[in-house]
Amino acid sequence: MTGDADADAAERPTVAVFRPDDERLAAAVETIESLGGEALADPLLAVEPTGAVPRSDADYAILTSKTGAELADEGEWASGDAAVCAIGESTAEALEAAGYGVDVVPAAFSSQGLVDRLAAEVDGARVEVARSDHGSAVLLEGLQEAGAYVHETILYALVRPAGAGAAVEAAVAGELDAALFTSSLTVEHFVAIAEERGVREAALAGLGSAVVGAIGQPTAETAERAGVAVDVVPDRADFEALARAALERI
Repeated sequence: MTGDADADAAERPTVAVFRPDDERLAAAVETIESLGGEALADPLLAVEPTGAVPRSDADYAILTSKTGAELADEGEWASGDAAVCAIGESTAEALEAAGYGVDVVPAAFSSQGLVDRLAAEVDGARVEVARSDHGSAVLLEGLQEAGAYVHETILYALVRPAGAGAAVEAAVAGELDAALFTSSLTVEHFVAIAEERGVREAALAGLGSAVVGAIGQPTAETAERAGVAVDVVPDRADFEALARAALERI
């Protein structure tokens, strides 16, 4: 039986996933394996909470991630009379699970999607944006251009974990069939590790022989700027959609 199991694993495509080492990574590995892949878990992000809590006196409160929603809840944030806005279904679900009502979820799960959704109604409004230290400038600038008074609260920092880089070595060795980048920062950390190890060219060549997936257009653009050709970008900014698209492409 062991030999059969080893042969089965060898036949499954190796898919690198870079999510933080928490329930998101476990869920990503489970998703990849349920779709017939062999997951190579290489967390390229770690979350460091700042202890800050979103303001409670805004007309609109924007949360951009599931992590941010959970940290706001842990900090006993009171949303007050704000219209609570979530970028993405997972963020909305985390807010609702914590007891917050969600008023706005843009059709496009992106900073620009939320700007487009709110632009016509935020002139003169106080808008609280609670997110990581690597949030896109598109959201703040777009809301300000629409006439909003915007305040940003940094709920957590995203850092590179010690020991990350197993997928870089696998790419150099030509052992990756796919790599799934779930944020611009995962791309940046992958390339930085390759540069530090003196294997950037070989690592990018390894990615070039694999199916590269990006969870959204901003991540895809970051990858392209770094010299990483992107093969798939799902219509929904959702990990399962990303994994399914990449494995179908393989």
